[in-house]
Amino acid sequence: MPTRSTSPQYPASAASPTSPTAPRTSPPAPLPPPPPGRFIGWLSLAQLISWGSVFYLFGLLLEPVERDLGLTRAQTSLGFSLALLAEGLMAWPVGRWIDQGHERAVMVGGSLLLALGLLLHSQVDSLAAFHAVWVLLGVGLAGALYPPVFAVIIRRYPQDFRRAIIIVTFLGGLASTVFIPLIAGLIHALGWRHALWPLAALHLLVCAPIHWRVLRGAPRPEHGTVKARSAKPGPKRGDYDLQEEKASAGKPPTHPSTLRQHLLSAPYLLVGLFIVLFMGVVAAIPPHLVSLLRGYGLPEAWAILAPALIGVVQVAGRALLFFFEARWSLHTVNRIIPTLVPLALLTLLLAPLLAAPFAAYALSVQIGLVLLFVALYGLGNGMLTIVKGTAVAEYVDRGQAASLNGALGLPQALSRAATPWLLGVMWTPAAAYRNGLWLMLGLCLLGLGALVWAQHHATRHAGDLHQPA
Repeated sequence: MPTRSTSPQYPASAASPTSPTAPRTSPPAPLPPPPPGRFIGWLSLAQLISWGSVFYLFGLLLEPVERDLGLTRAQTSLGFSLALLAEGLMAWPVGRWIDQGHERAVMVGGSLLLALGLLLHSQVDSLAAFHAVWVLLGVGLAGALYPPVFAVIIRRYPQDFRRAIIIVTFLGGLASTVFIPLIAGLIHALGWRHALWPLAALHLLVCAPIHWRVLRGAPRPEHGTVKARSAKPGPKRGDYDLQEEKASAGKPPTHPSTLRQHLLSAPYLLVGLFIVLFMGVVAAIPPHLVSLLRGYGLPEAWAILAPALIGVVQVAGRALLFFFEARWSLHTVNRIIPTLVPLALLTLLLAPLLAAPFAAYALSVQIGLVLLFVALYGLGNGMLTIVKGTAVAEYVDRGQAASLNGALGLPQALSRAATPWLLGVMWTPAAAYRNGLWLMLGLCLLGLGALVWAQHHATRHAGDLHQPA
């Protein structure tokens, strides 16, 4: 049984002071783990900058870049798709490097690549250069966004990683709120090329030093794996531990599962299907939401305000999860959260039909239903980040979570790149986005079923389905 602890599991010294061959002098003490609060706080700041200055930058650069370089919307949009593909292709090696103890090099390198990419972006003068620089930025994002930082937290705090991950996403969820107006102001004041310089400076002078400083003393790679099993953190031995020890008494020792075995296991494949489908859906909605709301006949102010409110609601959802999830069953929470996204899509689909009978108040009813969509989608998408980031560790394996999550990088990238395009292809003047939204709803239900099935497979022998989170 792995020891329950909220601190990283650093390997013991080769010679124990109590062994016959131990030297008389005490062995040097291992590098103490960083204080959780300070460690998580600095990583959160770096996430705010990384998401805001690159991920939300693209939409604000579309029009000025198209004007200056004479590009079409399809040509510029391909740049972002290439970035997502590059991020996905790098997810596997990034996960392996982190599992091997190279987290510091990965995240410092990611920040430096983002700084370089932004500086080069300010000099692009052709379509090929524009696409190349977004490929470079995609590689940098693979080492700087949520997946690597989640993997770092899981390795350092293997028995108490979920709440730490929630805290990191608080600031990350506010990235659009902080950086969209900041970048818009910089573009207005300096022009889009020079606006990229201070953003590059943030990565060079803030993010890279943060990662260099706080990621010292990474835990060494584990020879075995930490079994994926949900339990309350803490040193107390609970009933489940005693039951597990009794069940294993008299049995031959088992060998830790290999990475290949996990990659082919039913829980991993089902969790992977859930993650890939849901990440595709939540990537498809934002680029089309303003157009969709305009098609519903909403005033322009509401068509802009409603999508803007989603970011704030996302953070509220994560705060709700942070403060109250300990009172609920972890597995129940993981099932409820993803249901909010299909409920939101169903609300959006039915909004015109439900508002039609109230002719005199149709606009007010429709606005109310759109706000209900914002609440459901924002809460669901905000908390879904936590479920997605921890599902592999909870239901498959913790010791190799970075590699296992990394293997999903390319399928996620393909899904995230394809679904926005697919939603646009399915748009017609008569049906607008209706057919595409029904497809997204179906994908959500399929993904939710895969998650529930994965829970069933992973917990058949655990016996702790109803333990508190």
